[in-house]
Amino acid sequence: MSYIDEHRGRFGVEPICRELQVAPSTYYETKRRPPSARAIRDEELKAEISQVHAANRSVYGARKVWRQLLRQKVAVARCTVERLMREMGLQGVRRGKRRRTTIPDETAPRPADLVQRNFCVTRPNRLWVVDLTYVATWSGFVYAAFVIDAFSRFIVGWQVSRSLATDLALDALEMAIWRRRGDVSGLVHHSDRGSQYTSIRYTERLEESGIAPSVGSVGESYDNALAETVIGLYKTEVIRRRTRWTGVDDVEYATLEWVDWFNHRRLLGPIGYVPPAEFEAAYYAGLDGQIPTAAGTTPGPNGAPRRSEDLVSEADRRSAGSGDGSGLPVVSGARRGKDRREVGGHHQTVGIQAPESP
Repeated sequence: MSYIDEHRGRFGVEPICRELQVAPSTYYETKRRPPSARAIRDEELKAEISQVHAANRSVYGARKVWRQLLRQKVAVARCTVERLMREMGLQGVRRGKRRRTTIPDETAPRPADLVQRNFCVTRPNRLWVVDLTYVATWSGFVYAAFVIDAFSRFIVGWQVSRSLATDLALDALEMAIWRRRGDVSGLVHHSDRGSQYTSIRYTERLEESGIAPSVGSVGESYDNALAETVIGLYKTEVIRRRTRWTGVDDVEYATLEWVDWFNHRRLLGPIGYVPPAEFEAAYYAGLDGQIPTAAGTTPGPNGAPRRSEDLVSEADRRSAGSGDGSGLPVVSGARRGKDRREVGGHHQTVGIQAPESP
């Protein structure tokens, strides 16, 4: 019918119907028919979908839009959201190719890899992962550094600078320590082998705060996969969506807006399709009583909501909860591999597991 409506002014209804072998009366009857209940419902859902898509920086695909609608108590099937987004021409952003920017310092002493790709922890402030990236602007390259809590993916520290010197990473670390009110004793800090993270000033600051440094080993692509995943989201959802960045101030303001949205409103699949701040709030609420479980999660040990797609077994979680108290549980699964390491003065068994994509 839409084809006839589009061309009737040029060719007329009856000639088009004759070519399409459709009776003109069928066309006129269809035009007089009132809209169906499904059509009415579709129009209502299109408004809801457009609002959710626009409110989340237009980066959500059908899966995240569907999850957000369920959080807003809008009952709809995922396939319906996919169909309506196709009709409206809405889609999520897709990640591009990743470029490596970290330059390792082969002469600097490096701490051991205390994480061994096990990014699953049972509470906040047990494991931070860090990384940095670059942004090409009209005034030259700008660099951004991030500090992420592995428990909730909450970005606890970040910094943007024109320089790739140690101060960039150090300022992000200082923000993270300030945000957590200095309660970081016994925490494990994991990075790649970039010279910023193995410098004397940086490692001394970690030691002053009681943070145990951990550096990924050579030739393992998943060593810092969790941090690189968040960096990939940043590049996809912020940087690559604009073709013109004027300088550091432009990038810094956009990063500030994105970090606030990421921490407090963006839904992350690995933690049950809730924002990082909400996931941590549920954990702390569970320490004193009933857990206000978010959609897609169930109560887990130590008051934390269980991640809906977590590969850590219940038996391993209980073992971690009653073990040495390091907060880095044993990981089970097909890709499991054990190693005995010392983390923050404690011995523990860690497993090998790459993080899930948000």
